[in-house]
Amino acid sequence: MAIDPVRAEARRLLTLCNVCKYCNGYCELFRAAERRRDFADAELDYLAHLCHNCRNCWQACQYAPPHPFAVNLPRALAELRLRSQRDLAWPRPLPGLGLVVLAATLLPLLLTLALVPPELLFASHFGPGAFYRVIPWGVMSLAAALPLGWSLLALAQGVARLWRDGGVRLRDVPARVALAALADAVSLRNLSGGGAGCDEGDGTLSQRRRRLHHLLAGGMAACFAATVVATFYHHGLDWPAPYPWHSAPVLLGTLGGFGLMAGALGLLALRHGADPGPVAPAAAAADRLLLAQILAVAASGLALLLLRDGPAMGILLALHLGTVLGLFVALPHGKFAHAPYRAVALLRAALERSDHAS
Repeated sequence: MAIDPVRAEARRLLTLCNVCKYCNGYCELFRAAERRRDFADAELDYLAHLCHNCRNCWQACQYAPPHPFAVNLPRALAELRLRSQRDLAWPRPLPGLGLVVLAATLLPLLLTLALVPPELLFASHFGPGAFYRVIPWGVMSLAAALPLGWSLLALAQGVARLWRDGGVRLRDVPARVALAALADAVSLRNLSGGGAGCDEGDGTLSQRRRRLHHLLAGGMAACFAATVVATFYHHGLDWPAPYPWHSAPVLLGTLGGFGLMAGALGLLALRHGADPGPVAPAAAAADRLLLAQILAVAASGLALLLLRDGPAMGILLALHLGTVLGLFVALPHGKFAHAPYRAVALLRAALERSDHAS
């Protein structure tokens, strides 16, 4: 069997880290690695997803390049996360994900331009149901629900496989352990770099990355809440969109949109001019694609909200639908997939901590 150079390098570096142990206070990754005497492929994948890429170990490592050991653990684990994600993907990974996302984003706009009469598309529409005079509710629902359902099914397959590879049955996980893992995931404890914060790329430490990730997560939660409330309005109260500015869906969606934009722009700014040493180029490209998609969804949604009573509404509606479609299509194959895989790793780590303590 051919040797996988990505996993071989991660195995070499983690073995060196286990001998040194200087960075064990930084995050759960090193403590989990210390509990292992060897690193099978499945264990390497688990540790790679457990890494939160704070990069503090890169700055602290006395064996980093130009030392002959050439220890660059953040880059090696980022490359391994991509390899693991590709192996876990179901069905096969999408080639040229960026082009697929672009095509999915433009498809609703092109179809709307081709199928909706100009006098209807560029007219000003007012009152309940205004959006659906341009794009029927059923079309919009299917355009979002089908790719989202397929992507969630694909993600579930990968998550189940990663969990099975760990050899632990879910029913054997105590509730207190699951709650501890949930707390780690929500608080991003391992993105604090042991308490001092993450390396920002120039050697300084701060909690900015952690806060910006929380801002992104909060924005997504607010947008999801807006969708839930709007669904209740539509089906429970027979009150179709668009809704007044003071309504719960609009307020939640606006808050979520600004949160997403602020978080994405902040993370992009942190990457600008940062030390490229610990960065895996393919992982950085996946980061940029996801952040660009988030910005496109948020910006198009806010523009639609602002201009919904004018003749640009139809075009903006199609464009916003396209950005959402592109985001859903990329979920199991892009950077977003690291979130559920990391949750699996955090659950395993919490279970190991519990077993080790007892």
